[in-house]
Amino acid sequence: MKGRRLLAVISERRSIHRETKPPNPVVNQTSLGKRIRVNWELYLFLVPALLYFLVFHYAPMYGIQIAFKNFIPSKGIMDSPWVGFDHFERFFNSYYFWDLLWNTFSLSFYELIIGFPLPIILALAFNEIRTGPFKKIVQTVTYAPHFISVVVMAGMIITFLSPSTGILIQLIKWMGIDAPSFLSDPAWFKTVYVLSGVWQSTGWGTIIYLAALSGVDPQQHEAAIVDGASRFKRLLHINLPAILPTITILLILNMGNILTIGFEKILLLQNSLNMESSDVISTYVYRTGLVDAQYSFSTAVGLFNSVINVILLVTVNRIARRTSENSLW
Repeated sequence: MKGRRLLAVISERRSIHRETKPPNPVVNQTSLGKRIRVNWELYLFLVPALLYFLVFHYAPMYGIQIAFKNFIPSKGIMDSPWVGFDHFERFFNSYYFWDLLWNTFSLSFYELIIGFPLPIILALAFNEIRTGPFKKIVQTVTYAPHFISVVVMAGMIITFLSPSTGILIQLIKWMGIDAPSFLSDPAWFKTVYVLSGVWQSTGWGTIIYLAALSGVDPQQHEAAIVDGASRFKRLLHINLPAILPTITILLILNMGNILTIGFEKILLLQNSLNMESSDVISTYVYRTGLVDAQYSFSTAVGLFNSVINVILLVTVNRIARRTSENSLW
């Protein structure tokens, strides 16, 4: 009897062990390969995106090492001598370091403070408009500037604000006001840059918020109307909380790119008179790297720019994770 009981216990333990035994990795590999073979069309769509990031984002990271070398094109990256942090020390000790940092931060934060809330306000306003031709016309008018290229946009700004023939300048003079030098006065450069960017991107930025607002349950509004809530209260307590996760994620991403301000329009609007406020890190990297051929030094400056962006991204994401339930990771 004891032997039979022992055999029964052993067989029971073996069955439990077989049930709890981790799956065979070969079986997992086979099932993964089978899924790829069955759904190869879907995986094929991932190939262009993977190639894009590998070729244009990860492969060029091999050249970051020249920031710590005295890069000589004839010797190549591998044979160029190491100099350590000399290029970083040269940049930090330069007289223009704080000017570049201030111009970059001030211009980025100015654009963030003015440009970030406007798409939210416009999306909430669009959501309150009933479907009809008026809504479609307004959306088309606000979306259209997004498709204007940077070069054309800069040309329009220069044409409109030209001191002699500019339409806006002539309108200001017709009103009896002395028109300031928008293109040459350093005090006006950041305002011109930010407001033109707001006009170009605000309408397009509402799309993602409108998509988030489309997911709001209409029964919430019906219940709020029954309870006597006004349209403003419904907007404040139903619509705004619905897009709050989207607002948080976009704010984190914008803070992570706070120093990566697009230099194309700045470079096109930049001149010797407004250089005091228009020279930012990205334009300085372009000038030292491509114009002056200081490849190692410009790479070090660009690497410093990227490191600060990563620090800001991680910091803001951690703050958002602690203060709310929304974060990138």
